Amino acid sequence: MSGVARLTLDPAAVIADLDEIATQSGGRFAGAKRLAWTPDWLAARAWLRGKLEEIGLPLSEDAAGNLWATVQGETDAFLIVGSHIDAVPEGGWLDGVLGLMTALETVRKLAALPSPPPISVRFVDWADEEGARFTRSLLGSSACAGTLVPGDVQALRDAGGTTLADALATCGVDLDRAVGASSSLDGAIGYLELHIEQGPVLLDAGRLASAVSGTVGVERHLITFTGQAAHAGSTPMHLRRDTLAAAAQAALAIRQTAIDRGGVATVGNLSSTPGVITAVAGRTEMQLDQRHLDPATLAAMLADALTACRAAADAFGCTLDVKRVFAAAPTHFHPALVGAARAAIADAGGGYGDPIPSGPLHDATEIGRILPTAMIFAQSDPPLSHAAIENSPDAALRVAIDAYGRTVAWALANHAVLAGDDVP
Repeated sequence: MSGVARLTLDPAAVIADLDEIATQSGGRFAGAKRLAWTPDWLAARAWLRGKLEEIGLPLSEDAAGNLWATVQGETDAFLIVGSHIDAVPEGGWLDGVLGLMTALETVRKLAALPSPPPISVRFVDWADEEGARFTRSLLGSSACAGTLVPGDVQALRDAGGTTLADALATCGVDLDRAVGASSSLDGAIGYLELHIEQGPVLLDAGRLASAVSGTVGVERHLITFTGQAAHAGSTPMHLRRDTLAAAAQAALAIRQTAIDRGGVATVGNLSSTPGVITAVAGRTEMQLDQRHLDPATLAAMLADALTACRAAADAFGCTLDVKRVFAAAPTHFHPALVGAARAAIADAGGGYGDPIPSGPLHDATEIGRILPTAMIFAQSDPPLSHAAIENSPDAALRVAIDAYGRTVAWALANHAVLAGDDVP
């Protein structure tokens, strides 16, 4: 089996790499500082390039800014391993980089084998998975998957007014040409990703790791209420066209509709102008994120939200503008790969539990639409993420890393099966 019937990864090496990259932000729990398309992100990328160059792997960057490195196999067909190095501001030390450092250890071990694997293995660091700066998640992987429409996102601005297109240009990426990254998947037969769970399911069940069945669908919108700025002292309450009041009313109604339909909805930010204590808000922009496993229910949640926003706008004499910035249908992962991951977790000492769905999005969401894909989750404790206190027990990390190596070995041994499958 070309030396990969069993692929034994070294969890200590993965954790050492995690700690090394964490030192760039001040340590494990100092809050990650790797916001995409910033100097901090470029510095982290430079560190990663150095690690890959130490292994002796050829590197390339595609049109969307995704970073690739290849372990050449007996054929050019390839399995993809990877995740993302970018982080939300003051995020955790494991989000994204756990999977990336485990993929780094994977190609390190494969490159050191006396003979090549039966197919090639390509490491990838996806660009801007988080979407934290411009609200558009999964940018690099969606460009590869063919779902990115540059014209829909090029005018998105960060808090400082910089456009997405301009931010990418400073990093050598032309947004209009980013869709050319789809050629990076030519010859790919599958994708595997490791991640922390970011939630409470595994901790509550006493499980260290789990295979992931798929990811939920997402609707993400920017909703702008426009009224009239006015003096806070001289404008009677009944005459105010108060956009912040309208948005607040809508936000509470949206929360209730998500509860009623068994989904989740988050108003992550309300940004108002003039933004001073002595003025009625004349304009308020709402950032809305909605998620559900069932696409019909997700569509109903969106309809509920828009109805609530229109009613609130009417109640406060405002106009409404709605712009979709991201959408993702539910993605179901490849049954055979999910089964292999489930068995690998049991073999690694993590028990044989049922796969769980992912509420958060991942690059596997996009790639899973077009390639056989699977994910492994490590238990989160405390059961949250996108926060500096994010963590996972050492035992969970070790089981998940071990299981990931076993799943890679299974995929390499069964590459003909994966390559012959229809798109799941």
